[in-house]
Amino acid sequence: MSDAPAPSFSSGPPTLENPWPVGELAQKIRGYIERLGTAWVEGEITQWGVSGGNVYGKLKDLTGDATVGFTIWSSVKAKLPADLKQGDRVIALIKPSYWMRGGTLSMQVFEMRHVGLGDLLERLERLRAQLASEGLFARERKRPLPFLPGTVGLVTGKDSDAEKDVLRNAQLRWPSVRFRVVHAAVQGDRTAREVVAAIELLDADPAVEVIIVARGGGDFQNLLGFSDEAVVRAAAAATTPIVSAIGHEADAPLLDLVADLRASTPTDAAKRVVPDVTEELMRVDQVRTRIRSRVASAVSIEVDRLTQIRSRPALSNPGYLIDSRSEDLTRFVARGEELVSRVLEREGNRVRELVAHVRALSPQRTLDRGYAIVQSVSGPNAGHIVRAATDAPQGSLVTVTVADGAIDAVSSGASTTADPPLSDR
Repeated sequence: MSDAPAPSFSSGPPTLENPWPVGELAQKIRGYIERLGTAWVEGEITQWGVSGGNVYGKLKDLTGDATVGFTIWSSVKAKLPADLKQGDRVIALIKPSYWMRGGTLSMQVFEMRHVGLGDLLERLERLRAQLASEGLFARERKRPLPFLPGTVGLVTGKDSDAEKDVLRNAQLRWPSVRFRVVHAAVQGDRTAREVVAAIELLDADPAVEVIIVARGGGDFQNLLGFSDEAVVRAAAAATTPIVSAIGHEADAPLLDLVADLRASTPTDAAKRVVPDVTEELMRVDQVRTRIRSRVASAVSIEVDRLTQIRSRPALSNPGYLIDSRSEDLTRFVARGEELVSRVLEREGNRVRELVAHVRALSPQRTLDRGYAIVQSVSGPNAGHIVRAATDAPQGSLVTVTVADGAIDAVSSGASTTADPPLSDR
């Protein structure tokens, strides 16, 4: 389809007095667009219609809201894969085309192919390595789940089997459990955006103590939304523990790696998050039985111990202890009196011996045998004992002490004749 001949351009910029014709504006737009050339783009086919052998469709961005229309002429369509359809994720070589007569922009497709599984796995592995290097999958980041959560947050598809499985199994285990369910797309291009919003909404609710993200398995490509970087980072940033219950065993989505707990299925998630009231009551009964048994055993041991203590003589016959101690006391008193008597007798004999010895050495004994003690009364040696004749010169006063008294006397000096010493007699 050819456009109308290009109109002649007016000179200068458009103004109120000199406006551009519509054709000139369209021509300029077409010129700008054609200078873009061809480009490879990736997106999801959201519309695919065949008319007259040509395909008219729309291609949507995988994460954003951008959409462009495209045209595949019949000559090109014959070279493309025959299984292309709405919902496929593709890579296309396109060239922007502006139809001046209709004033519409379209993308002319020259090549289109499915995004290969190998390409997806390679991208996923690069993202996995990047997030792992940031520590998002580290074991020490995992948080324990609450034993009995007051409210459980659930992110899942509306009216899905996963939602029914989680709610049914959780309520069978604990009928009073409360859920706050936020529905989100679990397949397609809206998955990442809606799952992130649901996680952030539940994480902001202080009543929610654990969040389950559930989907009942599916094809690997259908689960790519749960490996989206935004979903993984939202789960890592959440302060509430996250349980991933996507249910794909062969190729686990990245959400499984960052979650605090990975459940194999939604049913398994319900069992891991909500305790079984019957099992818990059985455990309580078992604990009570063990407590009763241990208390009864402890009481029995103490009763036996008290019985043994009461059977001892001191408690069975209290007077026995007093009588036995009384006999001991009497024996100790008698023994003490005996020992004291011996000590007094021995010390008395010793005192008498010492008295006799002292008396034997007493000057009085010497006086009793006829000896006298002469002391000077005057002179330089007054008060001293006269030991030699020269100590009492003639005319000096002396005192002569005998056995029964003292005699004052005057010395007549040394005698020319003196009795020999007793030792010489």
